[in-house]
Amino acid sequence: MKEQAVRNTFNRELMGALAVYAVILMVSLSAGKGMQPGLARTLVMLSPMIGFMLALRVMVRQMARMDEFLRRTRLENLAMAAAITAGLSFTYGFLELAGFPKLSMFSVWCVLGGAWASITFLRCRVRFG
Repeated sequence: MKEQAVRNTFNRELMGALAVYAVILMVSLSAGKGMQPGLARTLVMLSPMIGFMLALRVMVRQMARMDEFLRRTRLENLAMAAAITAGLSFTYGFLELAGFPKLSMFSVWCVLGGAWASITFLRCRVRFG
């Protein structure tokens, strides 16, 4: 029962942080479009990071609430995802030198998130069959 309450708290906090992120993102994209390049525009375009930092805080708090086994497992999953992401990023760097199109840095997060989710899914599937 306690696990469910902790999970519900995490989900509620994370959804709140992501909602803040989404609102700030929409406002910054529309406001930043018409601004002249410079410090003010840079700050406006970076403002969605406020929501990101809130989400990061939620994730760190969740890790602190987990027991040692779950914490270790989650961190192992993240480490494997980071290794996969590093390998793919490094490989694509060479492909860019060979003429492949340059990718946005946003794609790195997509790879990391996808690898993390896939590893977590596969490890749960193997463990619980």
